[in-house]
Amino acid sequence: MSGEIHLDNRLKMCASFVRGGSKLADIGTDHAYLPVWLCRRGVCPSAIAADINPEPLSRGRLTIEEAGMSDRVEARLSDGMKSIAADEADDFVLAGMGGELIARIIDDCPYAKAPEKRFIMQPMTRSELLIRFLCENGWSIEKQDCCDAGGKCYTVIAASYTGIREGNDELFFYTGKLLPSENAVHRRFIQGHINRLRKQAIGDPRYESLAQRLEEYCDYR
Repeated sequence: MSGEIHLDNRLKMCASFVRGGSKLADIGTDHAYLPVWLCRRGVCPSAIAADINPEPLSRGRLTIEEAGMSDRVEARLSDGMKSIAADEADDFVLAGMGGELIARIIDDCPYAKAPEKRFIMQPMTRSELLIRFLCENGWSIEKQDCCDAGGKCYTVIAASYTGIREGNDELFFYTGKLLPSENAVHRRFIQGHINRLRKQAIGDPRYESLAQRLEEYCDYR
């Protein structure tokens, strides 16, 4: 690949969460930009670019070949993490899919609970369901941040398994470790939750109280 790969802010934030020296598995890789970018910069010694569909995987394979990274990045057809062995990756990126699907992929992986594994997740929708899954199943959120990309606001979450189930209330499932009173982008992301809850409240008034609690969290925390 003659030109440099440029990641958008969403993938760049995912990349910033990856630990230096870790072997990477990018689940749902599409064009394989992220694993190539990380290996080219020496952040990761090796990477697997995995996708469930042959067509996006072929695009990823072309990216890898044109970048001259075939010796370090492997394109692999995989349903979630089912075709990736435990010793092949340390950090796993699951970006660009719904929060429910991310939770299901992790829950289906037999070695995901190994404490040395780290999951970097960027849910496109239903982040509250993903955070609920993490809290109720013994996962610790180590880091969370937000970014703007293409006029939309996204959150990225890094977590690993500790076995300790956190008894957070429903508010935490929407806020996670974000600090909306200190960070405008965090506030914008949570405002998106508030707007959706207000729409749901038209059919079910119970959502209005949660929207109000989120507004108070943004204003007074």
